[in-house]
Amino acid sequence: MAAPLVEITDAGLYCPVGDFHIDPWKPVGRAVITHAHADHARPGCGSYLAAAPGRRLLDVRLGSPNLTPLAYGETVVRNGVSVSLHPAGHVLGSAQVRLEHRGEIWVVSGDYKLEADPTCTPFEPVRCHTFITESTFGLPVYRWDAPADLFAEVNSWWRANRDAGLASVIFAYSLGKAQRVLAGVDATIGPIFTHGAVERITQAYRESGIELPPTTAVGESVRGGKKAWAGALVIAPPSADGSPWAKKFEPASGAMASGWMRVRGARRRRALDRGFVLSDHADWPGLLTAIRETCATRVLATHGFAAVLARWLRDHGTDADVIATRFGDEDETQAPEEPPT
Repeated sequence: MAAPLVEITDAGLYCPVGDFHIDPWKPVGRAVITHAHADHARPGCGSYLAAAPGRRLLDVRLGSPNLTPLAYGETVVRNGVSVSLHPAGHVLGSAQVRLEHRGEIWVVSGDYKLEADPTCTPFEPVRCHTFITESTFGLPVYRWDAPADLFAEVNSWWRANRDAGLASVIFAYSLGKAQRVLAGVDATIGPIFTHGAVERITQAYRESGIELPPTTAVGESVRGGKKAWAGALVIAPPSADGSPWAKKFEPASGAMASGWMRVRGARRRRALDRGFVLSDHADWPGLLTAIRETCATRVLATHGFAAVLARWLRDHGTDADVIATRFGDEDETQAPEEPPT
């Protein structure tokens, strides 16, 4: 039996034939990066290969690395291994990595979603023999509503808060989630302010050609007391929840945008007024659809509920197993430690 095209080393996913890593968690000589979230794009590597649409984000995150940008679908050859990047639909510049060597094809998905998102290129299924899939939300309970319905709820909440003289503070991860919120809300309801971390990434999106409504960084806004924030939407990373920074907007209504908000217990633990079920990862039906469309004869599940997904696939006739990685859920918050009952 031929050696696998991808294996796990102490530095992460490694293609031994091509002699490069994919999303390594330690500095390596050559890295192929699926997207700019910090659990997948770490500094210190000798060189990076990544999808061209995410170049500006990687500059911001890694400090102008030695990066070769690759157009979606373009192929380069590394020691006889053909490497191409294909849209993952996760965040701007996210990619699946397709590897081909002597007729054997593997695809490393990185993180992905199938829902429509105006801030990034839609997911593209890639046929392969072996598919390494994320499984962040690999439980049947996780099913996302249509984006139009979800943003109608967000807009209704914001509008009601405005009419009551409250600020609306929504906590959403600064890379990807915050920009998706910006692209989906009705910006005519009121002014939009952003945390500095959100504004920094939002500017990188704009520089990459993504149209988003006007925003003002909180630090640059006019300081006019509590009334200055009444009716406004404030977008901040989850780490700001409960901080002195967040308290300046009171009286305010707080909300969290995350896939984990599908589970009632996660909403209660956040002690916020609202939980909006918005994720940049595939839900359970999305995972199954993506896997089916690859036509893969073997599936390796990683991070999230990998064991659950692999078992379900085996029970339904697919050769599936778990591959352990150190990827986290940086763009999500409040992940349950065990499957909800």
